[in-house]
Amino acid sequence: MDLLKHKAAAGKRGFLDGHFLIAMPGMKDDRFTRSVIYICAHSEEGAMGLIINQAQQMLFPDLLVQLGIMDEKEVIRLPDSARNFVVRNGGPVDRSRGFVLHSGDYKVESSLPVSTDICLTATIDILRAISKGRGPSKALMALGYSGWGAGQLEREIQENGWLTCPALPDLLFDADMDRKYDRVIASLGIDLAHLSPVAGHA
Repeated sequence: MDLLKHKAAAGKRGFLDGHFLIAMPGMKDDRFTRSVIYICAHSEEGAMGLIINQAQQMLFPDLLVQLGIMDEKEVIRLPDSARNFVVRNGGPVDRSRGFVLHSGDYKVESSLPVSTDICLTATIDILRAISKGRGPSKALMALGYSGWGAGQLEREIQENGWLTCPALPDLLFDADMDRKYDRVIASLGIDLAHLSPVAGHA
């Protein structure tokens, strides 16, 4: 999480910030099989991102009750957008911590810009706003995150573990997680059957 703080302090973007990381068919780590990750911060020190196509079993209303934002009786008054808000599995690191990736039309002091129009907020204020229908126009929430040390992600990409491409907002925020991997691959004009799970060497 220091990556996000350093990014905010430096005021500059890494070259993979705001990109999708797409697991290749030969992905060796089962936790990332067919995963699409949105990279929030990338620098020489490492990278941090959120898996956007794996749902948690926990429902957003249950999370609000667990955090004490509202009680069970109040949950029935949630707007549909909040009641149906999907909680995602952001990755294997710090799974008890929540992150909301959202459009730039909502900002609080703790919001960190990821790209020109997307921010990341990890404080409870945004959950309260979403529960009252006053949150950002587009958002996704994840518990946990995916992280890489210095040079690790670059090595994994070089070893044919991941594809990268600029993130498309429509694919980032839509709730159709079952087809998201295939749709992101299709947006690149790639036939999944033609992707080799083995890295080539010239």
